[in-house]
Amino acid sequence: MAYDERMRKLIAQIAAPCRVAKGSGFSLLAHDPGHSAGIGSEFKPEARELLAEGIGRLSRLQDLLYANDRWGVLMVLQGMDAAGKDSTIKHVMSGVNPQGCEVHAFKPPSAEELDHDFLWRYCLRLPRR
Repeated sequence: MAYDERMRKLIAQIAAPCRVAKGSGFSLLAHDPGHSAGIGSEFKPEARELLAEGIGRLSRLQDLLYANDRWGVLMVLQGMDAAGKDSTIKHVMSGVNPQGCEVHAFKPPSAEELDHDFLWRYCLRLPRR
């Protein structure tokens, strides 16, 4: 099975129970924070393989983006402290050339940032083209 198809199936399996179809009536308390979509330690060998394939692909795509010099990728990881953002960056971005990246950490929003929508402060950090 091709990498893209395997990833789509995995993402669908994990995301389906977490999808919020309607905003009204949603309660975070009704969701288990330890949800793993039934994926346990038996999945680790396949997860390592998918991660290795994805890192290689990400590295090749970064080279293409650099050569094209027209497009970029913005990745926003938002979560509470200890949500796993650092380990996600460490694993997923391990195949990316750091010279082609900019990283910005955001603290609690300032009064000016609160006067705008939540993506406003990220837009200020977008690389110029």
